[in-house]
Amino acid sequence: MNNLALIRKKIGISQAVLAKSIGWGPSRIANYESNIRTPSLASCRLILKGLETLGHTLTIDEVFPP
Repeated sequence: MNNLALIRKKIGISQAVLAKSIGWGPSRIANYESNIRTPSLASCRLILKGLETLGHTLTIDEVFPP
């Protein structure tokens, strides 16, 4: 389980906006949020980078708790 959907909604961005900031399609974000897919460490880092690009600095443990 991850906190991606909760955090994304809290900061007020859509899956499409986050996906675009990373260069992905929104369905990939949706799959991670619904735990259909498990992101690799590299993907987790890209998601954090995308969130940072949008002005939100978070740690990997905040978004993807151990």
